[in-house]
Amino acid sequence: MKKRKVGAALALVLAAGTLLGACGKSNDSNGGDNEKGFSVAMVTDVGGVDDKSFNQSSWEGLQKFGKENGLKEGKGGYEYLASKSDADYTTNLNALVRQKFDLVYAIGFLMPAAVEEIAKQQKDNKFAIVDAEVKQPNVASILFKEQEAGFLAGVAAALTTKSNQIGFIGGMEVPVIERFNVGFLAGVKAAKPEVKVDVQYAGAFDKAEVGQAIASKMYSSGTDVIFHAAGATGVGLFKEANDRKKKDPSKDFWAIGVDRDQADMGADIVLTSALKRVDVAVNDLATKTKDGHFPGGKVALYGLAEDGVGLAPINDKVANKAEIEASVKEWIEKIKSGDLQVPETQDELKTFSVK
Repeated sequence: MKKRKVGAALALVLAAGTLLGACGKSNDSNGGDNEKGFSVAMVTDVGGVDDKSFNQSSWEGLQKFGKENGLKEGKGGYEYLASKSDADYTTNLNALVRQKFDLVYAIGFLMPAAVEEIAKQQKDNKFAIVDAEVKQPNVASILFKEQEAGFLAGVAAALTTKSNQIGFIGGMEVPVIERFNVGFLAGVKAAKPEVKVDVQYAGAFDKAEVGQAIASKMYSSGTDVIFHAAGATGVGLFKEANDRKKKDPSKDFWAIGVDRDQADMGADIVLTSALKRVDVAVNDLATKTKDGHFPGGKVALYGLAEDGVGLAPINDKVANKAEIEASVKEWIEKIKSGDLQVPETQDELKTFSVK
């Protein structure tokens, strides 16, 4: 999750010397460069490729594409560079262009300025950006209907809570996270209007300790379900939920993940996850580009209908799992058919009602 935040480390050596500002891993284990064919790479945002969320999902999509097309990890195949700070975005994008990758992804809404700068300089190169729009003919923009995934998470949370108090932890107050938040609030309202939602923002996507501190206060106040859309900051939520569950197994400390299925963050505490299939979008656009159908200058929008968002399986340990699953299925059908338009802004939420 991520803002439209954004996915094994590689030491890139350029002809001019060692590239600074990027994490990487050597290509030596690959036996050298791949034979020249279609190649694709990505630049992560500061959350890192192992953020258990947005960047990781992007990298998984790229890995799948590479393996499906017989590519090797490394130069000439598929690869990533991890950014330690926003100052690395331009450097890393330039590095991948120099490495002659055919398609270069920028993962996250923090990178449009860097992408626009490089795209204008490198007009013969193809770029794609996730969670932002860059209006250049050699840039494809990937956006999602996060509000639809958030809505389903809200339904699941509302039907699970026993205290009628649930929480939302956002990374930063930016449009992509607001769509998750607004959709979540709408889902809660549709399923169980009397439930109260405590909304708080961490101000960062890479501060697990802040996420844990917010979660601790929420659980202490009686909240029993918390949804995060905060990238690596959300790791703190899972830690807090796991710690509390170990101390008091009789109580519920449910956590809802984001972007990828985060069930691996705790078998006893992860209720479900609001899926944002960045992996599907990254793979899909790379395939189209390889086949000669690069959507330069256009926006590719992924929602429920495009299998771009969704909800992960409900935890088997939830007593009313069947009820939740049935309700979620009904809402999915309404959204896909167009009978329900999920709000994506606070203004739309104010007038949102379920017929």
